[in-house]
Amino acid sequence: MNSREKKIQTPLTEDVIQGLKAGDAVRITGILFTARDAAHQRLVSAIQAGQSLPFDLRGQIIYYVGPTPPPPGKPIGSAGPTTSYRMDVYVPYLLEKGLKGMIGKGARSQKVKEDLQKHKALYFGAVGGAGALLARYIHSATVIAYEDLGPEAIRKLQVVNFPAVVINDTYGGDLYEQGKQKYRQT
Repeated sequence: MNSREKKIQTPLTEDVIQGLKAGDAVRITGILFTARDAAHQRLVSAIQAGQSLPFDLRGQIIYYVGPTPPPPGKPIGSAGPTTSYRMDVYVPYLLEKGLKGMIGKGARSQKVKEDLQKHKALYFGAVGGAGALLARYIHSATVIAYEDLGPEAIRKLQVVNFPAVVINDTYGGDLYEQGKQKYRQT
């Protein structure tokens, strides 16, 4: 860790969310929940059917990851982020239920960025291609729902100092756009 990184805990609080801006490097400690395309589809179907969800979304962060099987003595295998835009269609439903953060890679749609502002939530980026390194920050991993989805099952992860960067904040900040502007100015 360096002195410019901000340590944050889950579940996310309004104060923490408001204190983060696009470009801030963070270290997350607490619980993350995993979910990818198929799990998101099931979560939204449950919401639309008025059914209860397998975990309370309020204040939580979903990590877009489909980890590999754990090697002997480890809680999880490689756990790198997947491309986020595939989940964009599901995000509004989850934010309505209290989701406050997502971790993935790649840009989000304009609608998702607007919904992040509306619901005071954040989108974090994790380094793609570094799944084996990111797994070092995961101290436990337990399947809690949709076990039939294999790597895409929903897992509850206990993380300590998990590294991420705020890509989209609640103020409309977008690190990808800021980077483009900086490049154009040089």
